[in-house]
Amino acid sequence: MTNQRALARIDLAALRANVAALRAKAPGAAFMAVVKADAYGHGMVPCARAALEAGAGWLGVATPEEALAVRAAGIGPEQARVLCWLWTPGGPWRECVEADVDVTVSAQWALAEAVAAARAAGRPARVQLKIDAGLGRNGAQPAQWPALTAAARAAEKAGLIQVTGVWAHFSCADEPGHPSIARELAVFRWAVEQAADAGLEPEVRHIANSPGTLTLPESHFDLVRPGVAMYGISPVPQVGGPADFGLRPVMTLAARLASVKSVPGGHGVSYGHHYVTPGPTTLALIPVGYGDGVPRHASGAGPVLVAGKWRTVAGRVAMDQFVVDLGGDAAAAGDEALLFGPGDRGEPTAEDWARACGTIAYEIVTRIGPRVPRVYDGCA
Repeated sequence: MTNQRALARIDLAALRANVAALRAKAPGAAFMAVVKADAYGHGMVPCARAALEAGAGWLGVATPEEALAVRAAGIGPEQARVLCWLWTPGGPWRECVEADVDVTVSAQWALAEAVAAARAAGRPARVQLKIDAGLGRNGAQPAQWPALTAAARAAEKAGLIQVTGVWAHFSCADEPGHPSIARELAVFRWAVEQAADAGLEPEVRHIANSPGTLTLPESHFDLVRPGVAMYGISPVPQVGGPADFGLRPVMTLAARLASVKSVPGGHGVSYGHHYVTPGPTTLALIPVGYGDGVPRHASGAGPVLVAGKWRTVAGRVAMDQFVVDLGGDAAAAGDEALLFGPGDRGEPTAEDWARACGTIAYEIVTRIGPRVPRVYDGCA
């Protein structure tokens, strides 16, 4: 690494290869690269461009601000369709309509916002209707769906909107065999049929997220929406790791030791002295903490490769730093510490950190904050 305190190295060649591997799992479907939350912490615009280079035709974002940032970065409608799904009343509907963003509508109020935005913009809004197939978050309840599709068709006939998609999101696709999967697929198929009965002819019908893309070919329909799998993280680690699906982790998080010192036995380490050295030893200070996105839940548990061996966070993770006990092994300030990566050099992976913290690898990579610069390898 460079002489920076810490950095996240992003392997765009691996990302492009992951997109190719995922496209091969659903060869008959269009591909939406989900780049919300700064591409799961990897950097939204560079990752979006790399995914498009690898054959993605759509980009998926949560917030309208993310959608507008994609367009502001110069990724125009001729390069990618963009779908945005997390809206609130009064949001930048008109701006997104003018930027050729497909907006998600899950209720009558949202349809009214899209119609008003279309009138203000002087052009039809591209709308995708979302059904709540069982997740219980966004999306119209099945009881509301016939009225929503009828109203959407009326707005379409009036030239105010174009319904480009019908979609839903799985609740438990990361648990293969879960009974909700079949129920939600049935609800989605009904929603698609009902939309057709209302006279709608959507361009794409989609429900498959990363686990759906990898394990449920019956869910692929017209488009798949991989998120975390595109970044080389298995969404079903109980089934297989990234390599089992032809994927490679894209992010490597590294830091430089800020201090190495010898201390006696019985020496407390970090706040609260939850760790006390069992004997004379060497402590190494790693200058990243929960202010950089290292989980505080990793206190006493997070794995790090330092001086050729896995070490465990000694004591509490602080805002800017944490300590590892080297057990007397030699190291020096400036030496590299690998928090996680693909594992090629024996370092832990994001999945190892997730297990240590009782969370999921999605959270581990996504929470790495802006104080950690991203360095991009494999640029086309």
